[in-house]
Amino acid sequence: MRRRNRWVRTLFWGTVLGVFALLVVVFSGVAVGAFEQRTLPPPPQPVPFSHAFHAGGLGISCRYCHAAVEHAPYAGLPPTETCMSCHAFIRPDSPRLAPVRESWETGEPLRWNRVINLPDFVYFHHGAHVAKGVGCAECHGRVDQMAVVRQPQAFTMKFCLDCHRQPEAHLRPREQVFNMAYTPDPELGKKLKELYKVRSAEALTSCNTCHR
Repeated sequence: MRRRNRWVRTLFWGTVLGVFALLVVVFSGVAVGAFEQRTLPPPPQPVPFSHAFHAGGLGISCRYCHAAVEHAPYAGLPPTETCMSCHAFIRPDSPRLAPVRESWETGEPLRWNRVINLPDFVYFHHGAHVAKGVGCAECHGRVDQMAVVRQPQAFTMKFCLDCHRQPEAHLRPREQVFNMAYTPDPELGKKLKELYKVRSAEALTSCNTCHR
């Protein structure tokens, strides 16, 4: 009986230690991945679309192509109808726009490749940040100057927390959210933080606010 009890205790504590070691390995990997994320070269796209020309040169608003950015977690990618609303009349025979015309004629959507992909365990809501006065350029950089869109920095946990610890340095009036050239004013940001009821990092006490 004593041998059996000793074996049961050994099995129990061995299992506990094994589970604990596994959790340490898993969470260490998550933490390292969160803090060591690196930017990657931009992926190829079905159409050579220049943000510098469309957003910068022509002044087309982000919302025209990313229509869900003000109310949804995901900003959205433009359907073929959005492209053809202009290119049915502007350079309709351009060889570079052949994939767009083919998509329009066949009904097969263009397969845009996302440039910025957060880890699966990170939840980010575009609409919530837009409503609080966080400009597109704060995360995406000067997209209006990019012929090929790239990820300007690694979106680590530190990057997010640094912003939430001092949100006043990153806030702007809501009407300036889509103005890439706007420079935030920290003094105005303090007033906007109160006006828009922006919570700082200390108030975000629940892990599942960002990890769901």
